[in-house]
Amino acid sequence: MPDTLIIICPGQGAQAIGMGKAWSEASPEARRVFTEADAILGDSLGAPLSQLCFEGPEDALSRTDISQPAIFAASVASFRGWIELTGFGPGDPSVEAAAGLSLGEYTALHIAGAFDFEHALKLVALRGRAMQDAAEATPSGMVALIGADEEKAVEVCDRARGAGEVLVPANFNAPGQVVISGSMSACDRAMAVAQELGMRTAKLPVAGAFHSPLMQPAADRLGDALADTPIRMTMGPVMSNVTAEPHKNPDGIRRGLFDQLTSPVRWSACCEFMINDQPHAEFHELAPGKTLAGMMRRISRGTKVISHDAP
Repeated sequence: MPDTLIIICPGQGAQAIGMGKAWSEASPEARRVFTEADAILGDSLGAPLSQLCFEGPEDALSRTDISQPAIFAASVASFRGWIELTGFGPGDPSVEAAAGLSLGEYTALHIAGAFDFEHALKLVALRGRAMQDAAEATPSGMVALIGADEEKAVEVCDRARGAGEVLVPANFNAPGQVVISGSMSACDRAMAVAQELGMRTAKLPVAGAFHSPLMQPAADRLGDALADTPIRMTMGPVMSNVTAEPHKNPDGIRRGLFDQLTSPVRWSACCEFMINDQPHAEFHELAPGKTLAGMMRRISRGTKVISHDAP
């Protein structure tokens, strides 16, 4: 077994009915996460969070304001359950670093000690609501470009963006996989432009233009909450989605999470940094799903990712 582990945490889009249920059934520590989450959020989501995770319905679980706290809770439950069932103790591998894709950055920061579970869950729930509201205020969307690099993605945005419209690169997920984000009409034109340039495209099933300037109203609401949230320095390096470098101090964490809503997520660069920094570490992906393992195969084919979608 390797001396060090790196934990990676999924973001929105990884949600699935039943997520976290097997962990809850197998581990008292995982079950406690859902009990705490239900008590903290009450009926603010329209139903207990655990019920939404375990039973859906899918249309509710796919909403930004529900999926984000649900994914966060399922990820934390899988982490605590894994630690409990594995019996980590003296002599066992240590967590060397953590990173999360967009929403997953909050999970990574929590498990590294930046903020406690209640503060983290409340931040994530507010973030989801604020992003949902911002998305509903302006017709907008996101488009995946397959076969694009940053230069090509910028060219597509520049050619497709109309007067007064927003269209920007939003996610650098893996080599050849870039997501752009912006006004709905600009997204529609971008699909045609990208296809002319030899790329494949797919419109993403999301509420709006995440990680673009259209999320500024959500960032402003989140910024107020971050200012009132106690944040500590992490016990180990946690990657910033915005800079693709480890966070340096609590104020930097606040700034990074604020900027993240309107800035591109540099996930591929985050992974490359961790691989180069800890070439012998073992990567472990928390629940739900195996999305990040799939991205890692494009980022570094030789880097194995162990999934903890279920015990």
